[in-house]
Amino acid sequence: MGFRLPGIVNAKRSLSHIAASKTLDIPKGCFAVYVGESQKKLFVIPISYLNEPLFLDLLNQAEEEFGYDHPMGGITIPCSEDSFLDLTSRLRV
Repeated sequence: MGFRLPGIVNAKRSLSHIAASKTLDIPKGCFAVYVGESQKKLFVIPISYLNEPLFLDLLNQAEEEFGYDHPMGGITIPCSEDSFLDLTSRLRV
């Protein structure tokens, strides 16, 4: 059973961009993050990334930049989409 977030739909199990719509079903074992510098995109990623030092570095940067008051209402990663995709492509799932 996943969460329902207003405003987004069509969550996929693999790392992927989600199209904006009404709701988002986040699969069990995954969570959503917003990524981007000016325009934020939503990605659904496996919880296993929380065991990866490279991903934890991104979360630390997010904490330093946004604290716990994320402007998008969820975790916002302060890097470009290309950098995020490059980093996550190197992580084990």
